[in-house]
Amino acid sequence: MPSSLSDLKDSSWLARGPVDPAAFHDTLLTVDTHVDIPLDFATAAVDPGKRGEAQVDLIKMTEGNLNAAFFIVYVGQAERNPQGYKKAYEEAVTKFEAIHRMAETMYPDQIELATSVRDIKRIRRNGKLVALIGLENAFSVGTDLSRVDDYYERGLRYAGFAHFGHNDMADSSRGLERLGDKETEHEGLSALGKDYLASLNRLGIMADVSHSSQAATLDVCRLSTAPVIASHSGVKGIYDFYRNLSDEELVAIKDTGGVVQIVAFDTYLKEPPAEKVEAVTNLREKHNVSAATWPTLSKEDKAVYQTALEEIHKIWPRASVSVLADHIDYAVQLIGIDHVGIASDFGGGGGIDGWMDASQTPSVTQELLARGYSRRDIKKIWGGNLLRVMRDVERRADK
Repeated sequence: MPSSLSDLKDSSWLARGPVDPAAFHDTLLTVDTHVDIPLDFATAAVDPGKRGEAQVDLIKMTEGNLNAAFFIVYVGQAERNPQGYKKAYEEAVTKFEAIHRMAETMYPDQIELATSVRDIKRIRRNGKLVALIGLENAFSVGTDLSRVDDYYERGLRYAGFAHFGHNDMADSSRGLERLGDKETEHEGLSALGKDYLASLNRLGIMADVSHSSQAATLDVCRLSTAPVIASHSGVKGIYDFYRNLSDEELVAIKDTGGVVQIVAFDTYLKEPPAEKVEAVTNLREKHNVSAATWPTLSKEDKAVYQTALEEIHKIWPRASVSVLADHIDYAVQLIGIDHVGIASDFGGGGGIDGWMDASQTPSVTQELLARGYSRRDIKKIWGGNLLRVMRDVERRADK
């Protein structure tokens, strides 16, 4: 591990001999650990086999040599009551079924669902894209831990604890005022959250701390019997943002043998100017856009909002692939090359200048090569580290 960022340019880290970035990228096994999907995914309205507005579809994945993606079963935080739990479970099942439909009914000749590292390698040898499943926000588990076993049987292989808003399992990095959240509710993991973690460890599901509070993250790292991941996070050492990971959290994840997937999300990577924040806030208010209302908006309303948002980004540009690499550099310097990976958060707000959709994935590889990362280390960052962790979690579950 380099002792400083400047050491990343040391000859021991450089690729040996000249490298054609495009040709090299095509040799990689690339894994994106966070791709969000809508409730109508894998239907005629959102067909993953056709080129459309989505940042990730099978065509764009092939064009960008994005080989494997965790498609995310995300359910937003709502009231914790029987009705809320029932609706959350139903939405989760809808997304599980959509991912299976894509891989098993609609496009089985192009993409296949993997539930193990062995599956991933077999599918790639057969020339297909790889689909995996992650869970964002344990709210859809409710208070019924039997749902963890249910989700595992449906293909779940990593699971988070919270999203925006505290839930029965853990505190979030940001509570929701509309739900009456205080700064902290459990001071980390709840008793139920600890049992939830034990279920993940027992089954061989990777425990994901992205979006969790620092206290919850440290609890997961202290109590987990298997390596821990952060599926899509930035680092506070570059930008001190509430959703990003502190040095203490980064080291705690590393000490479990885990991996931190650095996310290509504009507002997690760099601080926007006050004028841009004001402009986006006003736009959101004008179009009634929030995490809660977005799924309810019509396609037409979403398109109008997105067009206006792009005009704002023209005035104040998004973070770039270079800024993403700054976060990667920082994490590599602090916790080592074996504990860092990449995530896009496409479909959930992700996208930066140079990597706005799956077809532009080679630009990330090109930036890492330009910074002097070796071919071996880029292979680790693009998927090798995540597969090592996944394999270790599988083995520990078997034992």
